[in-house]
Amino acid sequence: MSSDFHRRRLGRSGIVTGPLGMGTWAIGGPFFSGPGCHYPLGAPLGYGKADDRTSIQALRRAAELGMTLFDTADAYGTGHGERILGEALKNIRKRVVISTKFGNTYDEARRELRGPDASPGYIRQACHASLKRLQTDWIDVYHLHVGNLPLDQAPAVADTLDALSREGLIRSYGWSTDDPLRAAAFAGRPAATTVQFDMNLFEDAPDMLATCETHHFAGIIRLPLAMGFLSGKYSPHSRLPDDDIRSKPPQWLRYFEEGGQASREWCATLDAVREILTAKGRTLAQGALAWIWARSACTIPIPGIRTVAQAEENIGAIEFGPLSPDQMTEIASLLGRSAEI
Repeated sequence: MSSDFHRRRLGRSGIVTGPLGMGTWAIGGPFFSGPGCHYPLGAPLGYGKADDRTSIQALRRAAELGMTLFDTADAYGTGHGERILGEALKNIRKRVVISTKFGNTYDEARRELRGPDASPGYIRQACHASLKRLQTDWIDVYHLHVGNLPLDQAPAVADTLDALSREGLIRSYGWSTDDPLRAAAFAGRPAATTVQFDMNLFEDAPDMLATCETHHFAGIIRLPLAMGFLSGKYSPHSRLPDDDIRSKPPQWLRYFEEGGQASREWCATLDAVREILTAKGRTLAQGALAWIWARSACTIPIPGIRTVAQAEENIGAIEFGPLSPDQMTEIASLLGRSAEI
């Protein structure tokens, strides 16, 4: 395994992390779509109930094991996710890299997301609110969380983020989007370092990877385990609580069906490659992370955690490293794809 595997530089910045981060969508607890949100009114947007004490234990255990990058958003639990992350990491703040996101308005008391706002004034307001909840004086990576924001608004957003960088409130920034044109919109600005996008074994993102490599961005990989599906814990007979987004999946969430049942189609796809992913003692989740690392050296997957066991399993994937070229070729063949590396 290359010695470079264990280090990821965020763009041209001086920020260095390991090859894996921790996602915190799940620890925000339940939250829902409110007036102005593009999802149906009252739709669940979180992963259901989370135990705050357990979440803090998991985050601190990840840090003990050497994890440095922790990703969150002000939208997760309408601020609650940031509060939990801030509490967990406040005593080791200088040793970790905190990434958070902005652009969604919300009612924290009602736990409702409202419409988007990426105006300069709101960005500043959101930044100061996140700093307070995170119990920190600076944010390492600040992502725009409106994936479809009109491109003509991007310069004003970037100008505001550049100003926040000069003021020392943020160290770097990027766009959380699955569109290569939007991902490239911040390119060339010194503090623009990352793009955050969906990618996993089921759904590759070659155009986004190419954009990262062209513009020297680090690719922060959302949904690397397909919202838990690639852990192997779910089946067509699974059921999830009503406050879990996977129980009432929106159109883009294809891995689960109404009620939280695992999609039979995706279960069959996973079975086709299960043996390769679990070779050499890996768990399914570890194999899925290894597939992402093998796709591109610029990737930093951020699987979500809620428990110490999840943190330990995910971090354990680093010891195995990426899948081999032969394994990647075999997976591509089984899935009916062209060679991926």
